[in-house]
Parts: sequence; C-alpha cells; structure tokens
Amino acid sequence: MTSHQTTQTMKPATAAKKLGVYLEATPAEFQEGVVSRTELSALQADPPQWLQELRQNGPHPRPVVAAKLGISIAGLARGGITDPLTTAEIDALKTENPEWLQKERATQAEVRKEAVRIKEKKAERAQKQQ
Repeated sequence: MTSHQTTQTMKPATAAKKLGVYLEATPAEFQEGVVSRTELSALQADPPQWLQELRQNGPHPRPVVAAKLGISIAGLARGGITDPLTTAEIDALKTENPEWLQKERATQAEVRKEAVRIKEKKAERAQKQQ
C-alpha cells in the first residue's frame, strides 16, 4: 500500500504572516498564488531580495510595528496607528516619543512584570507540592 502525500499549501496572507511581512507590499505573484510549506521554508532559509527589503524597510504589519515599538497591538490602536509603518516611520516615532507611546511602553512593562510574578508564583507552588 502506497501513501500519497499531498503538498500542504497556504494562502498568501498566512504565508506573509509567517514571514512577518505586509501582504500588500509583496510582489503580485506572491499575492496571487498559493505557497507550499516547502516554498515557505525556502523563503525563510534563503530570502529573496524583495523579502529582505520588506523585512528591513517595511512597510511592516501591525504585529511587527508593535514589537519594534515595544508595545501591544492594542496599544497601537489606542495610539491611533492603524496603518502599516515603514522602518523610517517607526524610527521617527521612537525619536519623537509621544506621550501615548510612553504610556503604552509603561503599560507593557507592567504587563511583563506581572507575567513574571505569576510565573514565579506558579513555580513556587509547584515546588511546594513536590
């Protein structure tokens, strides 16, 4: 009995998300086709020039913008940032450091601190139970 292995494919939007790039900024042939897992692995291992350029200069999708600014995606929305930004625009925001960005960074720092506290508390409980 032979098993037929079908090639797993994904929509361009899914592949763009996995690559960390903004779909609308990718080449038309990428947006219009489907991407196999093998093709995705090849793009990750040896990114073509267009992918290197997008990763370096943008425009970047919201998750990447949020990470580069050190805030949450919800924080971006609260700050009024709904469109993708280029690296230059992100750098300008960092330099300008508006009040909303300072608040969101402080909020994010508190969230991280709380996550560490909870993790330590769980580890402590687990230690006591042993």
